[in-house]
Amino acid sequence: MTQGGAARRTVLGAAVLAAGAGAAGLAAGPASATGGGHGGGGYRSLPSPTVIGHRGASGYRPEHTLGSYGLALDLGSDVVEQDLVPTKDGHLVCRHENEIGGTTDVADHPAFAHRRTTKSVDGAPVTGWFTEDFTLAELKTLRAKERIPALRQRNTLYDGQWAVPTFEEVLRWADREGRRRGRRIWLHVETKHPSYFRSLGLGLEEPLARLLRRYGRDGRDAAVFLQSFEPSSIQRLSRLVSAPRVVLLSAAHTRPWDFEQAGDPRTVADLVRPDGLKWIAGFAQGIGPTLDLVVPRDAEGRLGTPTALVGDAHARGLVVHPYTARNENSFLPAEYRRGADAAAYGDALGALRAYFAQGIDGIFTDNPDTALLAAEAFRPGRRPVNG
Repeated sequence: MTQGGAARRTVLGAAVLAAGAGAAGLAAGPASATGGGHGGGGYRSLPSPTVIGHRGASGYRPEHTLGSYGLALDLGSDVVEQDLVPTKDGHLVCRHENEIGGTTDVADHPAFAHRRTTKSVDGAPVTGWFTEDFTLAELKTLRAKERIPALRQRNTLYDGQWAVPTFEEVLRWADREGRRRGRRIWLHVETKHPSYFRSLGLGLEEPLARLLRRYGRDGRDAAVFLQSFEPSSIQRLSRLVSAPRVVLLSAAHTRPWDFEQAGDPRTVADLVRPDGLKWIAGFAQGIGPTLDLVVPRDAEGRLGTPTALVGDAHARGLVVHPYTARNENSFLPAEYRRGADAAAYGDALGALRAYFAQGIDGIFTDNPDTALLAAEAFRPGRRPVNG
């Protein structure tokens, strides 16, 4: 499939109907040069700004399913994101959180009713069902569903269509898709709550590194980004593999959970200053800030004055991949909302262009086709699709 914008203009038609086809027939064995990490250049060779399918194409399909990942590619994503949590028996599976009551049909399984519980995850009480209490075989009896049905009612049509994928299944899927599409399939892989899981004897980094080595995605030019909100997880991964790494950054006043546990007084506000970015550049190649760290919103929810973050990060050699662009009014800055319906689409293209104008290197988005349309005008040497 070509990278050019013109070939993608018709993708929302027949390609959408075929998006789930990639879920079947997973190829066995390690990744090839086309689908895996060798050859084809490193992350600097990606189109910029890069379109990163956030949990796949989660604006259109239940997140973290092979159907969502496949659709993300069909809609033009340059990279597809996975979040990793472990099962009780140590397998890495793709879920945004270890609590799965909102993203699977576990509540409909009487055999698992007694496993509903309340836990403290990164210092916050969470009630539900947790992947670390299920074996992989048990988890495979569940089916994925839409996480926010009130906003994305159309996505509920696809509830129950896909199982929860393991990360190894995703690596095999990416290998097969790479061969089919004739290009490397880039992944953006997050370790979720790594300190919490390490305290349970379910460390994420070591099994992740083993899988990356097995499937040829452990090298400096591997077609994968490794990301975490906990800098210590990225530091640990830097000692295990050479694949490019990104430190995720939440709201300015917050502290990473590993900082909380270690008594490190720094907040995200400290990390986005030049000295904090210099520290990050010692073990990572990029940052993934919340969009508000790039352009804050004022008291009315409108975009305010851009910060110096993008320029400061670039001065230290770091790429900038903010999160998360979405089409619905409820997620957009106030001046880009259209009407009073929170679930209706606003001027998402206008908002994306405002962010791209800041010089960011890529963006996480639930709607890859929308982001691609906006990104084309900012890609050097390319004629905009909407030009």
